[in-house]
Amino acid sequence: MGTISNAYLDSMKWQTDQVKVDDGKNQSLDQADFLKLLTQQLSMQDPSKPVDNDTMISQMASFSTVEGISQMTAQFEDLNSVMTSSQALQASTLVGQKVLIPSNESYQLEGDGIDGVVSLPQSMGGLTLRVENSAGELIKTISMANVPAGNNDFSWDGTDEDGKPVPTGEYKISATGLVEGEQQELAVSTYGHVASVSLGNTANGVILNLRGLGNISLNDVLAVAEE
Repeated sequence: MGTISNAYLDSMKWQTDQVKVDDGKNQSLDQADFLKLLTQQLSMQDPSKPVDNDTMISQMASFSTVEGISQMTAQFEDLNSVMTSSQALQASTLVGQKVLIPSNESYQLEGDGIDGVVSLPQSMGGLTLRVENSAGELIKTISMANVPAGNNDFSWDGTDEDGKPVPTGEYKISATGLVEGEQQELAVSTYGHVASVSLGNTANGVILNLRGLGNISLNDVLAVAEE
């Protein structure tokens, strides 16, 4: 089973809420309003106490800063809209595919089986995979020989020890191997099927809804594989 590019797995979706004024009126001060007020200030000033040049320059500089921030905010809103659309497009391509998650529990339809990855700290002459159902009953054992260090793919065909397909449901796959002369549990990750995708807020990002397994954040996905 090949793994496709995961460049977009770090993508995050953020959304800026639109704030509306209750009375529906624009309460911001634009450039025309500022110039009008400045003109009125100059026309109404006391001839004996004219407006200080430093004060006027300070007011104009302050307005320029606020105006610049407003323009920057508008640009960020446009960028947010573009990023949101891009995120939605990328996320939609995951529907119907398998994603590798950091869990040894997965869900299989009858006869489909489960694929996954077992991670080894060192090479081993052999290791054993145990497949258990949701009740903790042993369904099947799988042996792997001459396994190198690192991540190694495995596949369970969805059958029991007698070769009969097991029912649809959630199954747990554990792995043990000989590490420095002792049997130890090994890290197992399994693939889940993406049923749908939800676009959350800044904190949640993209949420994947996995068949039979519930939800998981896109940030927690280790890899994406073609179905």
